[in-house]
Amino acid sequence: MRKLLLLTSVILVGLVFIARLFYLQVYDNTVYNIFEDNAIRKEYNYPKRGYVYDRNGKLLVANQPSYDVMVIPREIKPLDSLEIKEFCSLLKITREDYDKKLDRATRYSPRLPSPFVPQLSKKDYAVLQEKMRKYEGFYIQKRSLRSYQTNIGANVLGDLGEVNRKTIQNDPYYSLGDLIGKQGIEKTYEKTLRGVKGIKFIQKDRFNKNIGPFKEGKLDTLPQAGKDVTITIDSELQAYGELLMTNKHGGIIAIEPSSGEILAMVTGPSYNPNLLVGRDRSKNFTKLYNDSIAKPLFDRGLQAMYPPGSPFKTLNALIALQEGVVTPEERFSCALGYRYGNRKMGCHHHISPVNMNIGIYESCNSYFANVYRRIMDKYDSPAEGMDNWSKHIKSFGLGNYLNNDLAVGQPGKVPSAETYNRGYGKNRWYTTFTLSNSIGQGEVLATPIQLANMAAAIGNRGYYYTPHIIKNIEGDTIPEAFRTPKYTTIDKRHFEPVVQGMYDVYNKGTARSLQVKGIEISGKTGTAENFAIIDSVKTQLTDHSIFVAFAPKDNPKIAIAVFVENGYFGSRFAGKMASLMIEYYIKGEITRKDLENFVLRYSLEQEYEKPYLDEPFGINRQTKLDPIEEEEFQNLLKLKAEIPKS
Repeated sequence: MRKLLLLTSVILVGLVFIARLFYLQVYDNTVYNIFEDNAIRKEYNYPKRGYVYDRNGKLLVANQPSYDVMVIPREIKPLDSLEIKEFCSLLKITREDYDKKLDRATRYSPRLPSPFVPQLSKKDYAVLQEKMRKYEGFYIQKRSLRSYQTNIGANVLGDLGEVNRKTIQNDPYYSLGDLIGKQGIEKTYEKTLRGVKGIKFIQKDRFNKNIGPFKEGKLDTLPQAGKDVTITIDSELQAYGELLMTNKHGGIIAIEPSSGEILAMVTGPSYNPNLLVGRDRSKNFTKLYNDSIAKPLFDRGLQAMYPPGSPFKTLNALIALQEGVVTPEERFSCALGYRYGNRKMGCHHHISPVNMNIGIYESCNSYFANVYRRIMDKYDSPAEGMDNWSKHIKSFGLGNYLNNDLAVGQPGKVPSAETYNRGYGKNRWYTTFTLSNSIGQGEVLATPIQLANMAAAIGNRGYYYTPHIIKNIEGDTIPEAFRTPKYTTIDKRHFEPVVQGMYDVYNKGTARSLQVKGIEISGKTGTAENFAIIDSVKTQLTDHSIFVAFAPKDNPKIAIAVFVENGYFGSRFAGKMASLMIEYYIKGEITRKDLENFVLRYSLEQEYEKPYLDEPFGINRQTKLDPIEEEEFQNLLKLKAEIPKS
């Protein structure tokens, strides 16, 4: 009976195996996935990441060799304490680090490789490679790291960092330990620059030992190098802009109006992009991230939303001409301000009455308050007037992300009737409630790149190209959207009076001290009120300094916006910096040494410290430099001398 039971069991088990094999070979439609086969080891071969060049062909970003120590937890041969100690010494990590890294790798996958100690230097690799045979389950994988050939443009170029689990889940191309663009051009054009990984499939035996290529390597693939890209940035102009922004907070955006190509994209303070390369990346990133005063990781040229101040008046002038509510010759009186009800919008002393030309070059608040009321009161209700005004403003690229190819950005803010309906109630507000919009204060907010684009649109007399940073992709073309002009709602014929007014800002107006010989510049100064919440109290800080310009006046080659936080007034810092940037780009040299020396000599760091020191704001600091400041100024002059000339 027992023999019969045993025989029956053997026959039944055999039939089950036969049936299962028959099903798998005949009826099972599941596709074999080599990546899920535990008997096959996968070794990735990382491609060369594409190089990055500036608009003049200067190499900005290259590659350097790096070596990752990889681990497959289930293949680790047991090590005694002395062996672990020696291994940790070679890797320059502690025993605690060893245990944490191994635990992390095991949780990721006991059978799949993951990085144990990434980004070894050549020197460390040379010492380690001879002893790796002693540590089964560990091996060295070669890859390349970025090598930044410059110390400027960190916000432009960006950096690489390890992918997170969310990215791995959403994109099967990446695996734990892979690097991905985190900021700047590295992030925006990640798929273009990264290339495609190659892979080798290694057959393992039942003892988990490598026995050679799977299917003689027929399924192996070679890596495909990433494509080289050329960006629109002029690295020399970028370097000069960053020099001017030393010891100041703000942004400078320069655009070529005829193409929308971004010539410079300065944020201050900035940092050396090489800080975020190699094994010290995490430590350096944490330090930069925790700097709550300077905020070097915050791109002020693209992300900071400020009141646009007086440069915004140029748009109100254009809208008034388009709507037919004023003529360039019509004059309004100004008695040091504009009175409405029991309130007054102040203005500085200048001649009166004021026409459009004078209103622009003298930056008369009273003139633009009158113009703004005409625009609004043309319609049957303030709400209708506001929505029409908002439509015109948005046609210049304000109030939206501009649909560019930059990694970060902010939309700014252009109010509509709904904005005030929410604040005051429907049909319970009037034009005077919104009068601060006439001078670029109030509910209007803009980023420096939006103001530079606005200047480009005025310089082009009514159209602009989407600002972008890509100039050329190896073997490819840039998107059609960047080569298609976008037109404003203002007819071309209305621009000349405004352009002339901006030109006279330099000739006889608020920027007359900033003229550059041989260059016809049209510009507009701006001073924006600046508030912050300090100890739960809304406190007025030192005003922001703003300037927008384009040059030459006709067929401009450059449009620029400069925003200097706590910079007092438009011509003090922003105007000087704009004139210097324009001269540097067009002439390739600086003749206005007086402007340059002023900008490089004076620091605004004390302004940024005042909220933390309980000091008063708005103090005009024009004192002689102390010895330390004088030494720093001389160092800045040396840095300027090191900027290469084409």
